[in-house]
Amino acid sequence: MSLVATPLGSVRGRFEAPDGLPVHCFRGIPYAESPAGEGRFLPPVPVRSWEGVRDCTAPGAMAPQNPDDFTPPSAGFADLWDEARCLNLNVWTPAPDGAGRPVMVWIHGGAYLSGSNNGSMHDGGPLAAATDVVVVALNYRLGAFGFLHVPELLGPGYEDSSNAGLLDQLEALRWVVANIAAFGGNPANITVFGESAGAAAVGTLLGMPASDGLFRRAIMQSGTAERFRTATGSAQVARDFLRLCGLDEARAAELLTLPAAQLLEAQKALTDAAAPHSFGVPLPFQPTVGTPSLPEPPLDAVLHGRSSAVDLLVGTNLNEGSFAVEMRPDFPSDPPLFEDRVELVVTGHFPDPARARPGFAAALADSLGRDPDGREQLEACLADVQYRQPTNRLLDAREGSAGATFSYLFTWPSPALGGRLGACHALEIPFVFRQTGNREARFLTGGTAPTGLSRAMSTAWAAFARAGAPDAEGLPEWPKYSSPDRHTMILDERPGVEADPRGSLREFWLGSAGGERVQGVPDPVQGRIPQ
Repeated sequence: MSLVATPLGSVRGRFEAPDGLPVHCFRGIPYAESPAGEGRFLPPVPVRSWEGVRDCTAPGAMAPQNPDDFTPPSAGFADLWDEARCLNLNVWTPAPDGAGRPVMVWIHGGAYLSGSNNGSMHDGGPLAAATDVVVVALNYRLGAFGFLHVPELLGPGYEDSSNAGLLDQLEALRWVVANIAAFGGNPANITVFGESAGAAAVGTLLGMPASDGLFRRAIMQSGTAERFRTATGSAQVARDFLRLCGLDEARAAELLTLPAAQLLEAQKALTDAAAPHSFGVPLPFQPTVGTPSLPEPPLDAVLHGRSSAVDLLVGTNLNEGSFAVEMRPDFPSDPPLFEDRVELVVTGHFPDPARARPGFAAALADSLGRDPDGREQLEACLADVQYRQPTNRLLDAREGSAGATFSYLFTWPSPALGGRLGACHALEIPFVFRQTGNREARFLTGGTAPTGLSRAMSTAWAAFARAGAPDAEGLPEWPKYSSPDRHTMILDERPGVEADPRGSLREFWLGSAGGERVQGVPDPVQGRIPQ
């Protein structure tokens, strides 16, 4: 057993030895009071101190969520949620001493709908033990509980209800600043990192005024600083959700007392209704701009200089869209040809989608060095729309920032589904956490992942957290990102550096091919530009 005295009270954890390296693990530490009951949809309240020793040897509760059938099998979904006890975090440390190690705070993905800090692919023990850092993984409110916009329905006090999940993350970071020294971490050297929705959360935190001073560095794995709605769009989602709960606006206050399970039923119905209108992952719940905590779009805030001093490491996987292409069910409204689906995906991005479609195919052919088939076109288009081009726009917005900026492209192909997934979404997670061989990761890695690449990536991530440069044995020198060279680290069994990988596609989306690009980001649920 391990015992740590924090400023709030003592906690008991476990001593573990992944790969023979010692690490102390503390699970389910609360960082905020219960968000249930009167706290539903409101900002988190800092946890109060406690007497005695709190047992933190078992996983804490997850945020309320429905089972997720779209992602790889996971033991961490929808079996241990509790609205009242979900605001907790895990800490892994080589030693709870005064060493002042770099701190890496992980924000899990899951489309803002699912996931937890207890998934085995992102268990922080091996990363902490092997690289001598302190790893923290947090839970935050998901779905309607964390992102439902209700000020028009419930009145004053709920202006930030659709950003409650982000406010949870900020509260967890404040807890880390105040308490992590007791676990051997340096509160002045915090790196926040995440994947998918977790990376989108990081990208959003970069644009939030309240994040100032809470972290020194940030890593975004397959994320975006553009995942948001305006208050008008979020209010429409809330009205739809209210109807699915069996309520009208006169009874909106009952949202505060309905059982969590009933909210989840409405949440599933909303997600199911959105699914036919998106060839990617449905995203019914997102943060809202024009609110007290998020006054402007995060990308605009970054462009205007917010978080300029934060060092940033950001990248994507080569085949981000393959899960959607291979595993999304067909709907009666779907065009039978993949090429026609591409035209629907680019609708909203270009004023003339029919003209843009061949321009996209030509740009992809230039990047591949051959003509792509329809399936490849759809996968690449989804990858660009949801992940790669938002990443490129963030990289461009960072030009001239005081903090260093680095870019990567992960290209090692998964053997899953006969190799059809390629370098798919989420595949890089077990490489970063040195978890490529665990049972959950083997769905993606097939037990054939190159351990050298995992060692190099985890070492580079930790080195970036330590000193702001992702240096690691097994990787060539990693140059900073800047135009016009746009140097990017290619992470594969044989890593290398390329200038502007898939540059033809980047230029296409900038509007230099296929016609003028529409300004703005289409709403993934409604399929239109947010109002």
